[in-house]
Amino acid sequence: MNFDFAPYFKKYEELVAKSDEAFERVRTAYAECVKCEEACADCCHALFDLTLIEALYINYKFNEKIESSEKAELLEKANRADRRVHKLKQKAHRDLQAGKSEEEILAGLAQERVRCPLLNEAELCDLYDNRPLTCRFYGIPTAIAGAGHTCGKSAFEKGEQYPTVNLDVVNSQLQRISMELIRDLKSRYAKLSDLLVPLSMALLTIYDDAYLGVGEEKVPELPPRKKRRRRTL
Repeated sequence: MNFDFAPYFKKYEELVAKSDEAFERVRTAYAECVKCEEACADCCHALFDLTLIEALYINYKFNEKIESSEKAELLEKANRADRRVHKLKQKAHRDLQAGKSEEEILAGLAQERVRCPLLNEAELCDLYDNRPLTCRFYGIPTAIAGAGHTCGKSAFEKGEQYPTVNLDVVNSQLQRISMELIRDLKSRYAKLSDLLVPLSMALLTIYDDAYLGVGEEKVPELPPRKKRRRRTL
């Protein structure tokens, strides 16, 4: 498509740099608590969604960096993961309709494990340098909607006070970049900036003009109606 995503990707990369700095500050201060190391793939099985700017960015890097010979296998892995995530979300929706509390549903989803399609057989990420923010914060204390979280393998003790990343603030920044992008695209779909998708769907999606609502909407042409012959007696 004829649109320059670079300025929006740059804003996203600036946020990534700040996020990495925040992680390193905590790891330096609490080295005995942060247990992240190479080939530790605990975070690579967690359920989370991407904002539009993150989804576009990782889709772009996937197509830019992954060799064509490897793409088919990775996309098949993404397809399997996406089907699994979809079933889990359907069950969560049914549970909500049945009266389960949102807190209980989210707690259940947090226990689910879905292998990331970018996690290779060596337990390493195929797009590690371009991994999402959720992956970058995993291993240090975070909070969302007032609830604290940390990696189960870490040594952070419950009830103690630690520097904590407020993911609500991070997500609002991601949302703002997504809204600016949709505004400048002049998309027909203003609410597209609110869309959240799993990483698997971000890899599978073709972010073209039609998907992003750019340009005039094409109305499918109907086949010409056949003239009906009059019947004569």
